[in-house]
Amino acid sequence: MPTLDNAKIADRFDELAELLEFRGENPFRVRAYRAGAHAIRDLDEPVAALLADPTRNLADLPGIGETLAEKARVLVETGTLPQLETLREAIPASVLAMLRIPGLGAKKASRLHQELQIDSLPALRRACEAGQVSKLKGFGAKSEAMILAGLAIAEAAGQRVYWATAKGIADAIAAHMAGCPTIRRMEWAGSLRRGRETVGDLDLLVVAADRELAMDRFEAYPERSQSIARGDDKKVSIRVGNAFQVDLRLVEDDEFGAALQYFTGSKEHNVRLRRLAQSQGLKLNEYGVFRESDGVKIAGATEPEVYRAVGLDWIPPELREDRQEFEWAAAGKLPDLVTLDAIRGDLHMHTTASDGTATIREMADAAICRGLQYIAITDHSQRVSMAHGLDPQRLREQWRMIDQIRDEYAGRLVILKGIECDILEKGGMDLPADCLAEADWVLAAVHYGQRQSREQITERILGAIEDPNVDCLAHPTGRLIDRREAYEVDLDAVMRAAVAHGKFLEINANPARLDLHDVHAAAAKRLGIPITISTDAHSPEGLDVLGCGINQARRAGLTAADVANTWTAETLLQRLSGR
Repeated sequence: MPTLDNAKIADRFDELAELLEFRGENPFRVRAYRAGAHAIRDLDEPVAALLADPTRNLADLPGIGETLAEKARVLVETGTLPQLETLREAIPASVLAMLRIPGLGAKKASRLHQELQIDSLPALRRACEAGQVSKLKGFGAKSEAMILAGLAIAEAAGQRVYWATAKGIADAIAAHMAGCPTIRRMEWAGSLRRGRETVGDLDLLVVAADRELAMDRFEAYPERSQSIARGDDKKVSIRVGNAFQVDLRLVEDDEFGAALQYFTGSKEHNVRLRRLAQSQGLKLNEYGVFRESDGVKIAGATEPEVYRAVGLDWIPPELREDRQEFEWAAAGKLPDLVTLDAIRGDLHMHTTASDGTATIREMADAAICRGLQYIAITDHSQRVSMAHGLDPQRLREQWRMIDQIRDEYAGRLVILKGIECDILEKGGMDLPADCLAEADWVLAAVHYGQRQSREQITERILGAIEDPNVDCLAHPTGRLIDRREAYEVDLDAVMRAAVAHGKFLEINANPARLDLHDVHAAAAKRLGIPITISTDAHSPEGLDVLGCGINQARRAGLTAADVANTWTAETLLQRLSGR
């Protein structure tokens, strides 16, 4: 049985917490499982490796403890957890979908299941339309109407959107709000600001001289599909599309920094920050930092002063996940995170030679327009027949074309001759060694055989890393966010091999990939593995996703020194000349 990786162990604990909450179990137990899931998901080394090390104890890690450590051991050794299986049998997954209905809650959802035998959202809709829900004690006609109104949301919700999609919505709303003269200050918070891979809703903080005017402007957003709520003069909530919620929060100038910190999150980061404040006799909330002794406000206008008030350097939003950021901030060792303008080159893109939509020249011109100094043309190899992958003859023809046009771009752009070469299902590379040896840059990638065993896929990738002609492993786990799970691979072994053979790992900036995951990228940094942040662009517009990869790198704590394509072309080529 394949060993469960950290993400899958964390998923099991999250599911256990949800099921226990539905059953009305002790809330402290529920929180313990959620805290354990968070801690394990953010570990930058495998739980299995920790459990196998007799000198270390998983239970000693913050947020885990003896009970969860033992359950993690059972999951690693058996792939399952008896308690979880029992709860799954008792509570169908379709029942838990009711928890997505705004305002319903676990207790009421549980009663609907037990008393009306409701086991799905369609069944709940039928019960409401038949008037059965309103007859239950504690529900009534208002509750029934609320459930009916929330069903459409529940059916479409729970669906987070890619960060890039949320950013597009946020930019459009910001442009609309910029036409309101009363607004003095405005900034997005939440998971968008933290650069999360996906975003569930948006929070916009605003300082306005006339709050009513600002709220009116917000509700007049052309793409608004529904107004959810409008309170006093502090908050308005709308929906964009079928379910995506956007909240406008009005705050005062002197509390803007505290509100921005609070609503940026994450929840785990904020809990720890509040505890730190309490240990110093301070109270921290969305309005500011106050002395407990006399209630005097000592900070709140800006985020840096909020963090300074508790003895910390300002922490970049992308790091606020309660991982290592507090230790770094207290010691003055926060990393100087990589920025988009530090990127000099893009080392993964496609042209019309395979499945791209633009020629080499068109991709080169687009790269120059975006301020890049070098690119690698990396079309697919022959195994990817559906993408018209290149055999040795066609690849060499492409490289001769690159040789011919390089002079046109001299002094403006360096064009590297590359290939995204498949790692075959049986092992080995898709193109012969003598062909790959002629390339400037070789990406190795798994596109087929992704359902093979952990051992098979790991062996294939290790073979590619050991190949002297391979430079970098592209999208190392093959995942597509919310569409396809990562294939089973021993990333710990892959990273050790990358260190041993001096190879690079990629953060693929495609919003659907963002592969490596930020936790894995942090592990690569710890091991000293150079990371490339690449667009995998199939069109000139595809080059614009680079910022998504930057988010991922920043969440991993990467600096410019950790990212190979911040190097000059000369430095990169000098490094590659060793092969």
